[in-house]
Amino acid sequence: MARLQKKYHYIYKTTCLLNNKYYIGMHSTNTLNDGYLGSGKRLWRSLNYHGKENHIKEIIEFCENREILKKREKEIVNQQLISEKLCMNLQLGGGGGFIDKNHMVKTCKRGNEVFLEKMKDDEYRKQFSEKLSKANKQQYLDGRRDKKYFYDWKGKKHTDETKKKLSEMKKGTGVGEKNSVYGKKCMTKGTDNKMVNPNEINFYLSNGWKLGKYMSKKNKK
Repeated sequence: MARLQKKYHYIYKTTCLLNNKYYIGMHSTNTLNDGYLGSGKRLWRSLNYHGKENHIKEIIEFCENREILKKREKEIVNQQLISEKLCMNLQLGGGGGFIDKNHMVKTCKRGNEVFLEKMKDDEYRKQFSEKLSKANKQQYLDGRRDKKYFYDWKGKKHTDETKKKLSEMKKGTGVGEKNSVYGKKCMTKGTDNKMVNPNEINFYLSNGWKLGKYMSKKNKK
């Protein structure tokens, strides 16, 4: 089914007033003041972190129709632009973009469904968590992210609804072969514990490790 043609088609630029970082994209709409600020991942993070009130959008140029709009975005959002330090665009222009808010919501919803499905895999979830933690720490060390960005969970609890969703998401995970330590043996050396594969046991035994788990006096009580 063909999309309904929108009344206005334009190239816009959304800029964060706090750091001058910007995002350039295209938008088709029937209402110029529909509140649309953009759809890029970096832009979304900026909007969520700094607040919509600290961003301003300006219309760069209007186009006659959607096809011309795509061509203009492809010309403007080129490799040179996305290489600029303040540019928040991640991809070259002309790829399509969201036609309206409903299209954006549907696309994001499907993306979330795929992501949650992947997160049911223990190994994928572990790798994702490690990558995210490493990236956040690096951005903090580089001065690209303020310390207040890191959420303090101390004294807070999940709502019953969140607990239910987390429980449903984890159903069937961590069981049998899906368990990240399936088939592994616990070995100890001094106060260190390590889960190792069966074919690695002899190697660790020859290097001073023993089968079993070290437990502190506190845990033995």
